[in-house]
Amino acid sequence: MIDLYYAPTPNGWKISIMLEELGIPYTVRPVNIRAGDQFKPEFLAISPNNRIPAIVDHEPPDGGGPFSVFETGAILIYLADKTGRFLPQDMRARSVVIQWVMWQMSGLGPMLGQHGHFALYAPEKIPYAIARYRDEAARLYHVLDVQLGKTGAYVAGHDYSIADIACFPWTMTHKAQGFTLDDYPNVKRWYADIRARPQVQAGLAIGKFVKEPFDEEARKNMFGQRAREMTERK
Repeated sequence: MIDLYYAPTPNGWKISIMLEELGIPYTVRPVNIRAGDQFKPEFLAISPNNRIPAIVDHEPPDGGGPFSVFETGAILIYLADKTGRFLPQDMRARSVVIQWVMWQMSGLGPMLGQHGHFALYAPEKIPYAIARYRDEAARLYHVLDVQLGKTGAYVAGHDYSIADIACFPWTMTHKAQGFTLDDYPNVKRWYADIRARPQVQAGLAIGKFVKEPFDEEARKNMFGQRAREMTERK
């Protein structure tokens, strides 16, 4: 029913977890982002931003032909609407869930991504950049901790939702990025609850990066230089 164009990253895990939670049939279409598969024309046709993940639904709700969706927030909302799960129908509750999905899309993911890049992957360690993004990442962890303290359960309220599915994979990077959840007790409680879900474990087990060197070619493909070169050639 669903083709999942995927690599095992926090953004990829959002959708593999969602599909496992829904229990609907899907086929994984691996995208080797280290080798530059994300720049191939056939992938660009379904994901114009050259980013994983993307899906193609071969049985869309309108009964028409195959329908493609890119961007993780849009995919989560699409799948939730398709199945009637993990996104409330009530206007207020639905809006709260979507607000936290947008918070993750615009804040938690990008800021942790930038901190991870400058702290872990950048060939030149730039103290200003590392401090800038670490401070913002810490602020966002605090925002999440306060929200989870208010709800006492999940990100957007008492019920598990696509807001949790969106946020959780990025918090999995906390150890690598030098954060401890002991500083965020509500996040620590929530993290353990989500991590224990069998569907989450199944989604995280989908695919692994091949044990290959993280060489200069992989760096170009993953961190933008290849995209810049392609743009300059046009």
